Amino acid sequence: MQVMSSPLSGSLLAATAWFAIAILSLIPAGNAFFARKLAFPLGMLAGLALAASGLQAIWLASPEQMTLPLGLPELPFHLRLDPLAGYFLMLLGSVSAGVSIYAAGYFRDETAGRLALIALEYHLFLASMAFVILADDAYLFMVAWETMALSSYFLVTTDHKLPAIRSAGFLYLLIAHLGAIAILLCFGVMNGGQGDYTFDALRAAELKPRWATVAFLLAFFGFGAKAGMIPLHAWLPEAHPAAPSPVSALMSGIMLKTAIYGMIRVIYDLIGNVRWEWGMLVLVIGTGTTLFGVLYALMQHDLKRLLAYHSVENIGIILLGLGMSMVFVGFGHPAAGALGLIAALYHTLNHAVFKALLFLGAGSILHATGLRNLNNMGGLIHKMPQTAFYFLVGALAISALPPLNGFVSEWLTFQTALQAPILKNGVVRSLLPLFAATLALAGALTAMCFVKVYGIAFLGRPRETQPPARSSEGDQVHDAGLMERFGMAWLAAGCFVLGLFPTSFLLMLNRVAVSLTGQGLREAAVQSNWLWLVPIESERASYSPIVFLIVILCVTLLTFILVRRFYHGRLRYSEAWGCGYSELTARAQDTADAFGQPIRHVFGPLYLMKRRMPEPDDPAPRFSLKIYDRHWYWLYLPVARLAEYVSSKIALLQQGRISIYLLYSFLTLIALLVFVR
Repeated sequence: MQVMSSPLSGSLLAATAWFAIAILSLIPAGNAFFARKLAFPLGMLAGLALAASGLQAIWLASPEQMTLPLGLPELPFHLRLDPLAGYFLMLLGSVSAGVSIYAAGYFRDETAGRLALIALEYHLFLASMAFVILADDAYLFMVAWETMALSSYFLVTTDHKLPAIRSAGFLYLLIAHLGAIAILLCFGVMNGGQGDYTFDALRAAELKPRWATVAFLLAFFGFGAKAGMIPLHAWLPEAHPAAPSPVSALMSGIMLKTAIYGMIRVIYDLIGNVRWEWGMLVLVIGTGTTLFGVLYALMQHDLKRLLAYHSVENIGIILLGLGMSMVFVGFGHPAAGALGLIAALYHTLNHAVFKALLFLGAGSILHATGLRNLNNMGGLIHKMPQTAFYFLVGALAISALPPLNGFVSEWLTFQTALQAPILKNGVVRSLLPLFAATLALAGALTAMCFVKVYGIAFLGRPRETQPPARSSEGDQVHDAGLMERFGMAWLAAGCFVLGLFPTSFLLMLNRVAVSLTGQGLREAAVQSNWLWLVPIESERASYSPIVFLIVILCVTLLTFILVRRFYHGRLRYSEAWGCGYSELTARAQDTADAFGQPIRHVFGPLYLMKRRMPEPDDPAPRFSLKIYDRHWYWLYLPVARLAEYVSSKIALLQQGRISIYLLYSFLTLIALLVFVR
């Protein structure tokens, strides 16, 4: 094994540190001192070290490789660190650092035995994701991939005594293993029976176009199942609400991105020769995923479930960037393809940061109030002002409002779509702006959704339906603790840094694009200064978040001065007009269900709705509305019924008699002798 001071050895050391923390968390089982006081802060330090190593690896002139004396005979583990892996390690380390320090405060009240298990599964989860990114052979990749799935399953089912959580965990594990089977078959197709499953051998294999398409479809299905694209998204809105909030932040912010990493690694690196037809499929699925996610998020009143559907939406946005990149590369325009890839990778990092922040904010609300239902919240800004500020930053970022980070990556995706005129295929050239239009619609709907969330949860009056012991007027409602606030502040700072200084990240992402496509952005874009982001040419498009921020501050200051100068002292304060009502109560405020009513009218056929009108004799009349996912009834339930039917027929073969089983074995042996030569 090669031992040297390098980004690869540093990354391996950080990943191994997470594994060691997981094991050490079980040692003081009596009082769980290590798990309670040291495990999560040490995990944060390991994350920062991993982020530093990954950042350094982006600038490597050539990939670093290492062979570990582990694994099976003739099948050792291979590691590789290149700009793509370095970028995702930087994402994993930096985001997990904020989540880990938050978890140190969030889990402080857990019992000793339960906390030790959580620390074990949590850090094993982080280590497995690091090894997924570092793996350079199919064997280590699948071992790390399955470890990631199993450790996250146990984290999802932390409260396994609840039937709903066990059901969510089972669904997650089922779809995760279906995706793993597809990934395994993809590696088998790329290997072609050569017996060497290192990624170098898979890169060197020359696949015929038909088999390359089969490998792409298997990879797209397998990694898409983990990423949460439709129609394989069903586990995501079930698992995220079931998991503890720091785990939800890791799963949505980071684990979904390991699936994006695997998709890019296999399609761009291992298969190569990207075809534009593949990109069109990715664009169609990405468009459907984006619109489906945001439309169903608008209908939710469970805060964590709402955020889970927005994860589906943002995976669709990433797929839009990837699809456009594949279309341009397939048509022989690598510079435009590099821009689409950069947009997708940038949104991967942006979504990891602001979605982790939002889940941590939701966790603070749940921890302080015991509430997840928006209809029971209200006025939390008075009791949780710092949490309200950090959640507002995340809400503005996910709504793609400048100068925060969500705007930059979506703007780059739009700029990629505007390159459509260089395509010679008229049909594809006309479709790309339509895909970009769906992204614009999704952005507007996302902003509407988070106006609803923030307005209902933090503003207005407390709802009268809140539990008395945990109402926003009770003493138990308090702001997040110091550790939790530090974790949220770290991620909120990331939203500002990624939004205000995108040119620095553009340089890094350009190196990643060059390593995958062989060509990066045009020279004018790469040499743009820190003030202006120029993805193509300054004459065509440019954006300066610093200038935008200065304009916002100047307009705000000017408005304040004008109001103070011309209207100060002339205002008359009186009771607000109540539209004829003598007293405005909490019941006069819009609920989450009422807020989404216009969307239900416009997009009604997409929803399966069940309404309950209040009866005349109801003691507390309430209108209730439940929204169901049609995929359950169109896809999952028919498949489940078919599986049960086939299983019942196969069960007839189990006669319980040894003579029958011997006959099966004899017939199988005869069939092998006849058909296998």
